[in-house]
Parts: sequence; structure tokens; C-alpha cells
Amino acid sequence: MQEYLEAGRIINTHGIAGGVKIESWCDSPAVFTSLKTVYFKEGASFRPCKVLRASVLGKGIMAMLEGFASFDDANAARGRILYAARTDLPLPEGSHFIADLKGLPVIDRNSGRVYGKLKDVDQSGFHDLYVIDTGDATVLLPAVDEFVAEVDTQKGIFITPIEGFFSEAEAVHPDGKKADE
Repeated sequence: MQEYLEAGRIINTHGIAGGVKIESWCDSPAVFTSLKTVYFKEGASFRPCKVLRASVLGKGIMAMLEGFASFDDANAARGRILYAARTDLPLPEGSHFIADLKGLPVIDRNSGRVYGKLKDVDQSGFHDLYVIDTGDATVLLPAVDEFVAEVDTQKGIFITPIEGFFSEAEAVHPDGKKADE
């Protein structure tokens, strides 16, 4: 599991004293504003940066970060990804980080068929949608209890799809062969 998770991106400067505007990728702005430290990825390592102040500003976050003393400092960081330590992010019981779900096989709970791998989670609507790469197509599966039976970050995402949701040709049996082979 990744020790550091993407938490947001610096999208602009704020003021002339080194403030930055951040697009938060956390579940809520309150999660991001509660962080005391964020991290910049530098090569294979992560450099800590103390959050001196952070507050919600419109749809984003305004923050003062340690080491950012001028407009030029903030402007130079525009576009940089900010990371949070996994241990600093609260996770409700039964929830998972998207980073831990990406790449997991999506498996029919009853038949054992593997439909593909989870490519991403679309959080733009009322319910999250699992974006599943079947190899031949991309399928969007609502991430609701009616379809998602179990999530095991070691084994996969076990689903109970309705008939016809996936075509038989897209299904892969546990032995790795497609259903029509």
C-alpha cells in the first residue's frame, strides 16, 4: 500500500505573501484543511511541508505553506501535486482509498468470473461509479450495495451484476480464458 496519497493540486497563487489556492481531492474540504503537513514528491521520495494555515475558499482551499514567502514561491509551485500521509487521513469503517482499489480484479461473486480490472472511481454523481476496464470496453458500475457484495483490497472487488450488465464475451473465467473461448 502507498504510504502517501494524492490529496490535491496547487492551482494558483493567492495574494502576494506566498499563499496558494489548492484543488482538494479529499472527500471534503474539511479533511484537507485538517492536515498539519502535506508532502511534495521529489523523485522517489516525499518532502514534508508544514501547513501553516488552511481554509475553504469557494470550491478550493487557500493555504499558507512553510517555505512559501512570496508570490514567486507560490507561482513556482503551481501545478504541483500535494500528498498526505495515509496515517493522517481518516477513513470511515468499511471505506477504502481509491488508490487501494485501482487495479483490483472485478469478480462475479457467484460464478468467479473476472470481468476486468478497476481502472478508476468516478465521484461526479450521486453515487460513485466503478470504472471497469474489461479489455474490450469500459463499463461503469454503480458502487452501491445492490451490485458490490464485497471489497477485499488483497483479492478483488466481488460483485453481483444484473443479467446482461456484462456481455458473456467480456467475461473471463477464473482460469483466464474468455467465456467464448
